[in-house]
Amino acid sequence: MGKGRPRAVEKGVLGQSSSVSLSGSLNIPPGPVYYPTEEEFKDPLEFINKIRSEAEPYGICRIVPPKTWKPPFALDKDSFAFPTKTQAIHQLQARPASCDSKTFELEYCRFLEDHCGRKSKKRVVFEGEELDLCKLFNAVKRFGGYDKAVKEKKWGEVFRFVRSGKKISECSKHVLCQLYREHLYDYENYYSELNQKTGRGCKRGMHGDKKSDQGFNFLSSKRRRKNHDGERVKVSKPKEEELHDQICEQCRSGLHGEVMLLCDRCNKGWHIHCLSPPLKQVPLGNWYCFECLNSDKDCFGFVPGKRFTLETFKRVADRAKKKWFGSASASRVQIEKKFWEIVEGSVGEVEVVYGSDLDTSMYGSGFPRVNDPKPQSVEAGVWDAYCASPWNLNNLPKLQGSMLRAVHHNIAGVMVPWLYVGMLFSSFCWHFEDHCFYSMNYLHWGEPKCWYSVPGSKACAFEKVMRNSLPDLFDAQPDLLFQLVTMLNPSVLQENGVPVYSVLQEPGNFVITFPRSFHGGFNFGLNCAEAVNFAPADWLPHGGFGAGLYQLYHKTAVLSHEELLCVVAKSDCNSKVSPYLEKELLRIYVKEKTWRQQLWKNGIVNSSPISPRKHPEYVGTEEDPTCIICKQYLYLSAVVCRCRQSAFVCLEHWEHLCECKPSERCLLYRHTLAELNDLVLTTDKYNSEETPQNRNLGSQLSCSDELTALTKKVKGGHITFAHMAEKWLLRSCKIFQIQYSSDIYINALKEAEQFLWAGSEMDPVRDMAKNLIKARDWAEGIRDCLSKVENWSRHCCNNLEKVRLEPVSDLLSFNPMPCNELGHVKLKGYAEEARMLIQEIDSALSTCSIVSISELEILYRRACDLPIYVKEIEKLVEKISSTKVWIESVRKCISEKRPAAIEVDFLYKLKSEILELQVQLPETELLLDLVRQVESCRARCCEILKGPISVKNLDVLLEELDGFPVNILELKLLRQYHCDANLWISHFKDVLINIHEREDQGNVVDELNRILKDAELLKIQVDELPLVEVELKKACWREKALKARGTKMSLDFIQQLKEEAVVLQIEREKLFVDISEVLEAALCWEESARHILASEAQMSDFEDAIRTSEDICAILPSLNDVKDAVSMAKSWLKNCEPFLASVFSAAPASCSLLKVEALKELVCQSELLKISMEERIMLQTVLKNCKEWEDNACSLLQDAECLFNMNLFGNRIPDGLILKIESLVTTMESVRNAGLSLGFDYREIPKLQEACSSLRWCNKALSFCSVAPPLEEVQSLMENAEHLPLEWASGALCSSFIDGVEWLRKALEVIPLSCNHKKCKLSDAEDIITEYERIKVPFPLMVDELVNATKKHESWQGQVCMFFSLKSGERSWSQLLHLKELGMADAFNCSELDRVLSEVEKVEKWKQYCEDIVGTSVGDVNPLLSALLKIKHSLDRSLYIYDKSRGCKVRGLCMWCSSDYQDQEFLTCSTCKDCYHLRCLGPIPPEANHATVYICPYCRYMDSGSVSWNGDRPMRFGGKRPELKMLRDLLSKSEDFSVWIEEREILQQLVEQALACKAWLAEIVDHTLAYHDRDLSIVSKKHYKWQVCSIVRITGNLDRALARNAWRVRINKLVEGSQKPSIQQIQQHLKEGLALSIPPEDHFWQKLNELKRIGLQWADIAKKVQNMLIMSVFCRICQWLFD
Repeated sequence: MGKGRPRAVEKGVLGQSSSVSLSGSLNIPPGPVYYPTEEEFKDPLEFINKIRSEAEPYGICRIVPPKTWKPPFALDKDSFAFPTKTQAIHQLQARPASCDSKTFELEYCRFLEDHCGRKSKKRVVFEGEELDLCKLFNAVKRFGGYDKAVKEKKWGEVFRFVRSGKKISECSKHVLCQLYREHLYDYENYYSELNQKTGRGCKRGMHGDKKSDQGFNFLSSKRRRKNHDGERVKVSKPKEEELHDQICEQCRSGLHGEVMLLCDRCNKGWHIHCLSPPLKQVPLGNWYCFECLNSDKDCFGFVPGKRFTLETFKRVADRAKKKWFGSASASRVQIEKKFWEIVEGSVGEVEVVYGSDLDTSMYGSGFPRVNDPKPQSVEAGVWDAYCASPWNLNNLPKLQGSMLRAVHHNIAGVMVPWLYVGMLFSSFCWHFEDHCFYSMNYLHWGEPKCWYSVPGSKACAFEKVMRNSLPDLFDAQPDLLFQLVTMLNPSVLQENGVPVYSVLQEPGNFVITFPRSFHGGFNFGLNCAEAVNFAPADWLPHGGFGAGLYQLYHKTAVLSHEELLCVVAKSDCNSKVSPYLEKELLRIYVKEKTWRQQLWKNGIVNSSPISPRKHPEYVGTEEDPTCIICKQYLYLSAVVCRCRQSAFVCLEHWEHLCECKPSERCLLYRHTLAELNDLVLTTDKYNSEETPQNRNLGSQLSCSDELTALTKKVKGGHITFAHMAEKWLLRSCKIFQIQYSSDIYINALKEAEQFLWAGSEMDPVRDMAKNLIKARDWAEGIRDCLSKVENWSRHCCNNLEKVRLEPVSDLLSFNPMPCNELGHVKLKGYAEEARMLIQEIDSALSTCSIVSISELEILYRRACDLPIYVKEIEKLVEKISSTKVWIESVRKCISEKRPAAIEVDFLYKLKSEILELQVQLPETELLLDLVRQVESCRARCCEILKGPISVKNLDVLLEELDGFPVNILELKLLRQYHCDANLWISHFKDVLINIHEREDQGNVVDELNRILKDAELLKIQVDELPLVEVELKKACWREKALKARGTKMSLDFIQQLKEEAVVLQIEREKLFVDISEVLEAALCWEESARHILASEAQMSDFEDAIRTSEDICAILPSLNDVKDAVSMAKSWLKNCEPFLASVFSAAPASCSLLKVEALKELVCQSELLKISMEERIMLQTVLKNCKEWEDNACSLLQDAECLFNMNLFGNRIPDGLILKIESLVTTMESVRNAGLSLGFDYREIPKLQEACSSLRWCNKALSFCSVAPPLEEVQSLMENAEHLPLEWASGALCSSFIDGVEWLRKALEVIPLSCNHKKCKLSDAEDIITEYERIKVPFPLMVDELVNATKKHESWQGQVCMFFSLKSGERSWSQLLHLKELGMADAFNCSELDRVLSEVEKVEKWKQYCEDIVGTSVGDVNPLLSALLKIKHSLDRSLYIYDKSRGCKVRGLCMWCSSDYQDQEFLTCSTCKDCYHLRCLGPIPPEANHATVYICPYCRYMDSGSVSWNGDRPMRFGGKRPELKMLRDLLSKSEDFSVWIEEREILQQLVEQALACKAWLAEIVDHTLAYHDRDLSIVSKKHYKWQVCSIVRITGNLDRALARNAWRVRINKLVEGSQKPSIQQIQQHLKEGLALSIPPEDHFWQKLNELKRIGLQWADIAKKVQNMLIMSVFCRICQWLFD
């Protein structure tokens, strides 16, 4: 949009710019691209209309302007600063719903109590931290529930929601799945069933089922029985004043309590029709408001970020781009892939900043604007052209043909563009525009912007997929798509049949989005874009749809759609707009007509028109009220009630306003149906052709007969709307004939309100109503005026307001009279009297008559006594008051005695007012006499001012006129002249005092100059002026002399001063004598200086001359030459010091090296010195030594060059090459050190150093020919080769060695050593051997190693083939591991190695998975095998118990360890006859060892009747208890193993035994649950002991059977025990039995109920006896007291 012409991205993310495939990495088809011509580009709306039919099915398109479109970027990039928002990109899709954990916990606890009969545990721990069940539930709901998450293996994604940022393992996913299955699976089923019931209930409610209404009352009353903690409380009947105990948080009304929905947590209320979106009926189950469901902590949005300048934002954006893609350019495929990985949460936390939604009215626009400052670099013509361009987004909304032209206020983003400054991954989420507008986006500069779009025709399908994909987010926020914070991968939409298109917007491109099209996207990097909405005529139907959405979701609209339609129809309609506008107007006409009829039928007969707007030609000039329910603007109509006059509702929600009778409510309307009908017909006239649509319009508008046929019930039958209107017209006609009565008129107009809103058929009613209003207003006006007149006449009170004559005259001008009002004649008499008085006042005030002040006052009193106010009295009062003011002013002037107290202008003003007043007054002559005196005085003063003024004449005049009372300007001026002259003379005399002795002669000169200048301004002649000029010349000389004495001056200047003093005759002053002595000393020094400069003297002579000159206060001409000679000599010596120091020492004195060129320059400079010195000869000797070293170094460099250019032949090394290299290196180092010792910066020294390092490198490479070096040394040598100087590295010798070392590195990398992490192929080794023939340096040892490596590889391949040729049972796990070790050490990369590694990895993963499921013990050599054997022993023990219970013959086993008990000491249980090793039972109390009867722990546990809900048993399996399903799954996964492993065989035996155990267990549990008799011995304890020892986990039925058995044992002990139970114990046990679902036919249940019944009967009898005893005692006490 702004910075120059459209251009491709400079080395940007695309690399190929627009040549990259637009489908990107997601296989999304591209949207259309258009290239308009210059002619097409002139009108944007016309061009968009032209392409609409082709582009709208895509929902988006890109427009590339012509090449001439090059708008300048209008913002100053250096000063532009803007706020930003922080976007969490990783949470745009993969974020948990903003749920409130406390609300979820409350609902979950209620579910457990009401449906499971238990309370929840305090904490559920996962990975050492408390697990948030609310997040877990919502995460699983996101992926379709538990069953679908298991089926599609989504637990990794679920884990990411619950524990974001942590590492995900297979074990953690499995544990999370199990925790959900244990704690939330039943709640999920309950939640789903409740939602299904609610959905069915809503459907019934839509059909108006009466039962649902009863359900409202029941559920509403149920909700009112909740306190703030969600607990049910007792209900009491409310008092009359407390009927509205709850108000709606939306409409703030406490009415309509039957549809008031209370939150089961916070107890706040909402009407079901006030919710967003509204509900049809009260939902089943508990209900929570969105404030309680959504946690503020987890609420997601784009938070405000820092404020950036464009430069700082660019640095942040560049760092982010470099972090993700480095310095290299990234393709569109890479960027899109990475973006959607971040959005889906698989990358981690990523936050960016985005300067979005920047209001251009505040921060500036990128396009030129008329009122913005023009940059200097832009021509005025170019600036003005783009200011007025229709493609300038600031102009687009208000172009001709745009429906937004009528909008008055500047809506940010709609009427005023928004600016966007983006960086990499900054996003704009899925949304469509406000009111379904079109949008246009222009990319000013920067990197591309990627767009995705869904066409508007598929908007419903898009929303459905979004809701299905993100159900938890939509449940928490039903209006989620209005918030612009959610993204969904386009591929998900495509998979669900929703078409998606993509557009890549580059700088200088426009992007258009069409109405209702959902779009979103992100930025490829730093860029700046600008966007605005617009609305051509074809948008109108979409705007109506958007307004309906706002009403459905109760969202405040940006503007009133109805107002926009009406304004456009009145002002901006044409043939292009008419077809669309006509449909919309007809729609709102039918809607208004239907609802107004409905209101009339329901008894709302009161109506009132809304006051018209001051500017009806614009939208939004005045703000309309909004509906308190749906928040929509009420432009066309509204309903209000007397009980809440500040609350308004739309016609659809009239029933929800209050509970008053319909007759108390009133319809407010802006247009009658007749006016709306005329608007529709007005738009229809622009349609020139007769179409079926036009005929349909006529038929719909002609349906106004429906109003005449409109009927409603009245007493005695039905009456039509038209019949009621006719009756009213007949009654109204008779009203004009009778005497006026206010009540009759008010009642008639009130009755007419029910007809006025209707169509044209009610025009007679409206005309009659206007006549009634006109007559009523006239009669009330007559009565009001007459009442005020009579009231004022009766009281004559000034506090009462009089009636003005003008309104009275207007009322009396009616002919004929509108109605019969008798006060008309009386008011007419008062008006005639007022008109007569007006004539007399006009006569007295006319210019042709002169009257006295008394006559005027008489007229004023008469006007005050008149009961009607006449405006002429104001002129009369003004005349009287001005006359009195004039008289008072004249009297003050005559009596004034103070000098100059009266202004001349004031006297002349009083004189001029005499003619204006036209009143006879005695003070007039006195005023004229004073004026004559003033004029005489002015004449004398003017005469003096004309000629030269002397001081004496002026003194005489001022003395004569002293004390004159009038302030005359000329006299005042003369007084000022006189005063100025006296002050000047006094000032001059003060300066002359001791003038020649003052040191500040500069101030004296200034003072005398000022006195001269002041004399020029004097208007009076003074005699002292010539004396001032003489004294000024003397002061000037003294000033120059003092300056010469204080500072050094030239000799010529001092000589001139001496001559001027002689002329001014001041030779005797001390200042003159001092100047003469200075001049004599200076001339003597000059002669001496010329002598030493002529001959080359010593340095001391020059320094003595300089010291002598310091005592002479004058400028000496030769002093600079002397100083320059000394300075030049010292500077030369200082520059020579480093070079001279090298002569006397072995190393240079300073750290830096000396320059030979500088030495030569110093030798040349020594010839110019004027002082003789010995250092010249020493410097020439140093220069000679330098030249000799340079010649020696150049010779050595030539020898090195010859050696580097040597060629190697025949794959061999020449004899003596190593010795030759070492000798040359030694000589070079010696010469280099000698050069360094001289301390000069020779160019040859670095070259010698480089040549030495290159020769050493070659020597190192030669050493590798006879050995097999480590890879690290070879790699290090190759890295050093990169830093060799190009001059030597390009030689034949170095090039040969570099090629050889490179070959050596490749050979070492190919050999399969353990240190090599990367495996190479056999073909790579063979290629290396072939390549050896090409190089010129021999490496025989390395070639041998390569050949040996290939042989080892081939041997290993043979072993692998032999292994896999065996049968699967013959292949052992140890052999496979041995092959893996050999392959990793000796083999090249090949398919056999991949197969071995794959098989090993498959078995190891399977073993790890087994260990996670069955559990392992620390310290075992083979932990998995040990764990499986341990489980097998437990299964053996279970089968032993079962066989023993069935009477089968079994060998004796210990119940703990499952081994034979006869070979060790053991105890036998006297109850179950099972045996236990003493060592298995652990330490036993001494008394148990000596007891004759031993009872095992399990029998004691069963006899105790205790219940353990956590699965703890006295005898249990010590390890994990895996599920049978998981073991079978493990067995199936091991079927495709190619090797035999012992663990698999054990696992297969486990599964077979476990299946048998599971079948037997089900049989035992079913038998136990069906048993209800008294004999407890029937239930065998062995059955349960068998289950505890088995691998199969305890199921819910077994827990229930154990719990029931324990309960029966406890009841049996309670009943059979020696101590009688209390009633509380009985009730507690009954409550426990109820929780365990004990059937009524159970023996112990019946026994307990019988005990309860007997106990309660006894308690009642005991209570009666107690009362009788108390009464008896009380009677005895009373008797005793009375006695």
